[in-house]
Amino acid sequence: MVDFFVNRVLVENNWDQDELNTEREIVGILENRILLLLFASAECGKCKEFVPVLNDFFKRLKDPAYIEYPRLLALIYISLDQSEEQQGRFLKEMHKKVLFLAFEDPYRKELQAKFKVKDVPTVVVLRPDGSVLSPNAVQDIYRLGSECFLNWQESSELIERSFMLNEEFDNLNMRSATDPVRRLKYKTEDDKRKKRWWRLWGRGRADNEESGSVGYKERGGL
Repeated sequence: MVDFFVNRVLVENNWDQDELNTEREIVGILENRILLLLFASAECGKCKEFVPVLNDFFKRLKDPAYIEYPRLLALIYISLDQSEEQQGRFLKEMHKKVLFLAFEDPYRKELQAKFKVKDVPTVVVLRPDGSVLSPNAVQDIYRLGSECFLNWQESSELIERSFMLNEEFDNLNMRSATDPVRRLKYKTEDDKRKKRWWRLWGRGRADNEESGSVGYKERGGL
């Protein structure tokens, strides 16, 4: 999924419209996340109706006022507007943590063709590996709200960083999105092996102590 944008420029929908234009920045903000691609237009009535719903959905998963740990989720607006002015007007209605492609970037049309987007609004949901989780989640977001994310998270086997050890953050940007999952799996297997070893060791020790006690009594001890 990161590969889709690693050589592009993403813009943050904040006051300064900061650009993320290095591989490190793009990877840092997109890796190991479920990615939502919103295809919409300011001239679309259904899109305007959907924006408040999407904003509420997004802030309940990202805003510290609603949740202690922001979810591993990113939202990118893929504008199908006819002018930069229309795109700007639409972005003013959207959450400030939304990312977007610049209007002059032709990659917007490439993504539209890649995901076969014909109707707006469309929300394409991608797993961290780039595979499509949902070709259009608009109705799911209307119906389930932020509960959608739990289903997506389970389907994607997404590991929340808030449950990782601090050292597991080191060089995270340089690892694949599935690496935390693999390491957690291996760590779990190691813990199981250790527990089995300790049980066997404790059992053997108890047997030895019991045998020693019996032998001592047979030799006339207390």
